[in-house]
Amino acid sequence: MRANFTQLYVHCVWATWDRHPLITPNIRDSVYGSITHSAQDLGCTVIAIGGIADHVHLLTSLPTTLTVARLIKNVKGTSSHLINQEVTPNQFFKWQGSYAAFSVSRRGLDAVGYYIQNQENHHRQKARSSDWELSY
Repeated sequence: MRANFTQLYVHCVWATWDRHPLITPNIRDSVYGSITHSAQDLGCTVIAIGGIADHVHLLTSLPTTLTVARLIKNVKGTSSHLINQEVTPNQFFKWQGSYAAFSVSRRGLDAVGYYIQNQENHHRQKARSSDWELSY
């Protein structure tokens, strides 16, 4: 092989501060847009993003030059800064410090992507995947 080849995918999940329902419909697009833009700036390809009012799921490729910790730090920091400084500066918005991250095989991308894009339905039906919805 003449060149490096990797297929690395990660499913990340993190919550709002104390699981407060802070991702309201009026800021959801800004939050998701900021996360997507920040991940792309780091060399990631965002495959799916979704969630509900108290947490976010992100499925993305992961370049070999980037750690999961740096990805999460950047997307959380950038989105939090945007919301607090520009979108709703007079309202409280903060992410919880912890996160969960899971490797995903290429064959699993469709299933995980579907799960992420249908978060509202899953939670409306009270369905939880023990591996993907940790109490962090």
